[in-house]
Amino acid sequence: MGYPTAHLLQFDGLPVFTFPFEGDAAEDELPPPEAVAWRFDSYAGEEVFARQWRRFLAAVPLEKVRALVIGPWWDEYDEVGIAPVVELLCAERNGLAGLRALFLADVLSEESEISWIKLGDLTPLLKAFPRLETLGARGGEALVLEPVRHNFLRSLRFESGGLPAAPVRALGACEFPALEHLELWLGTDWYGGDASVADVAPLLSPGGRLPALRHLGLQNSDIQDEIAAAVAGAPVVPQLKSLTLSMGALSDEGGAALLDGQPLTHLRDLDLHHHFLSEPMAARVLDALEPHGVRVDLHRARPRLRSGARYVAVGE
Repeated sequence: MGYPTAHLLQFDGLPVFTFPFEGDAAEDELPPPEAVAWRFDSYAGEEVFARQWRRFLAAVPLEKVRALVIGPWWDEYDEVGIAPVVELLCAERNGLAGLRALFLADVLSEESEISWIKLGDLTPLLKAFPRLETLGARGGEALVLEPVRHNFLRSLRFESGGLPAAPVRALGACEFPALEHLELWLGTDWYGGDASVADVAPLLSPGGRLPALRHLGLQNSDIQDEIAAAVAGAPVVPQLKSLTLSMGALSDEGGAALLDGQPLTHLRDLDLHHHFLSEPMAARVLDALEPHGVRVDLHRARPRLRSGARYVAVGE
């Protein structure tokens, strides 16, 4: 996949329902609070998030809310980031005791390019909601995370055109005993994606900090060959059921590293889509894995006009 072309329709197994603007007739026909993932959308200044949120608090029993999706939250051009939203969510931590899933910045490119989305410090969310199971976020600018232990988080996903090195290092120092799914779009240094293999290394050798991890995605990276070489000998790989190294600048160098490393035949899925492997190398990967029942996605990247350069699927 590349940059999403539509807002979330499903999240954490629930249909997404956008909380109506003030005066909308749909205000009188709200679904049961536990039956949907509640989405908030302030795009084009129709109604700022803070006002929507106050009406939501008055209309919906918070204790029954399971999932929230935050769309565009700004009035006009966002210069502050999502910190005010995080503050409002954390202020309701007691009322939102049943919250299990949260997605930040369900934003399309016509609303804001992914590299313009400012996330800020998301550590308070992990501390305020210790029973949160699913956390996803789009963007990367100004992203801050601190090393924490969270006992219930099962899925963590960061979609970015450029993920800074500091939060990647912080993730490597976190303890997530229940985490099963970890997905990081590392991005390109053109848009702040300056994480190196050394920054990623603690996630590949978690030393007991990720005992439940079954899916690892390290993708959308300029340094996809280096990532592939590191993964090829990584201690975390034997515990995985699926591995995604897609959306990046993967070439024959990275493909050869994967084939020359530890066996990947125990995997259920290996996703390498948007790659730059030669036809012979792609055939070698398939021959090595498909006979063992591994489903391999080898959809090639589209070549750019007037350029043979490799590129990530999502940058700006």
